[in-house]
Amino acid sequence: QVQLVESGGGLVQAGGSLRLSCAASGGTFSRYIMGWFRQAPGKEREFVATVTWNGGPYYADSVKGRFLISRDNAKNTVYLQMASLKPEDTAVYYCAANYRGSFHYLLNSEDYDYWGQGTQVTVSS
Repeated sequence: QVQLVESGGGLVQAGGSLRLSCAASGGTFSRYIMGWFRQAPGKEREFVATVTWNGGPYYADSVKGRFLISRDNAKNTVYLQMASLKPEDTAVYYCAANYRGSFHYLLNSEDYDYWGQGTQVTVSS
């Protein structure tokens, strides 16, 4: 199976920046669609961003202009660079992978096959 391990979460002040990483193993990472989701306590899991196997990104409206998703296939790693952080960004952030591919951007958690354990991001104000 595919294993995904997130890292880079922590506590930052509003307006600050944070970079999350997700290291993948056990599959052909370069052909996976990768995504980032987040979940705050008592809330549903929310789409954040996705990137295709060849680097095409798509973002939720709430993070456009502030977050950047990227991937390094040589390192089997996907990143989420977060800037201008707001308290509403506070959540557990999850990395996810779809191994079958799609002709559409994948915005729903059910579209993903593998998930990491999550990393906590807390933004203070």
